[in-house]
Formats: sequence, C-alpha cells, structure tokens
Amino acid sequence: MALLEPRGATFPFLEPAELLEDPVFGFRPYGQIVRIEDYVADGRYVLRAELPGIDPDKDVEVTVDDGMLYIRAEKTRKITEPHRSEFAYGALTRAVTLPAMAKTDDVKATYRAGVLEISVGLVEGEKAGGRRIAVES
Repeated sequence: MALLEPRGATFPFLEPAELLEDPVFGFRPYGQIVRIEDYVADGRYVLRAELPGIDPDKDVEVTVDDGMLYIRAEKTRKITEPHRSEFAYGALTRAVTLPAMAKTDDVKATYRAGVLEISVGLVEGEKAGGRRIAVES
C-alpha cells in the first residue's frame, strides 16, 4: 500500500491551501511563491523548498502545528540596486498539509545549496502538538 497517492489520482484539484497560494486564483503574486517538491523515502515524508540566497540561521522559520507544515522566510535586497531584477524579495511563506500518518515530533530540517529540506517521520498513531524546528546549515 502506497503511503501517499499522486494528487491527480484521487483528487484532481488543488488543496485549499495551495489554491490560495496559486497566483492565478489566489492572492499571492508570482514572485512570492516558494516552489516545493515532496515525496516519501525510507519511511519519511520529505519536502524540499527552493529558497536561494537566504541565511538559514536568521531568515528561515519552520513550524508544525495541527497537521500542517509552515515555512516562513525573509529575503532581503542587497544594498546596491540592480539594473533589472526578477528575484523575489520580502516575506516568503508556504503551508503544506502533512500526511495523516506524519509523526510531528520527528521532524528534521537542513539547508544546503539554496534548498531547504524537511523530513518528517511516518507512523500510524496519534498526532503530536505543534513546535518550532531548528534549521541546520
């Protein structure tokens, strides 16, 4: 039995949280989207988020609460103003619904080469309470 089914297989529409983040239907401009990918490997749910150019010790906050994983980051503009910039600056946020079998007291976050990787242990049982996760660099 697969732990996670492809989103298109059973429910062809975006999750409500994703719908609000979609630039076409939601309230977020194109530049402020945190792009992610997720998968299951070795009994863990893994989510990878593109966050280049940030300091993980100062500019990233990862929290879990009530079955949701929250990523908040702040990307500040450099002192010199570029001639042209398509980079996203300011507050970046993303909320992702965790799988029902996520063990929220077993969460690890690392940041390498502009990618934040968060892994959550998977077990069947009760859900744990929310807490903040330290990001290692």
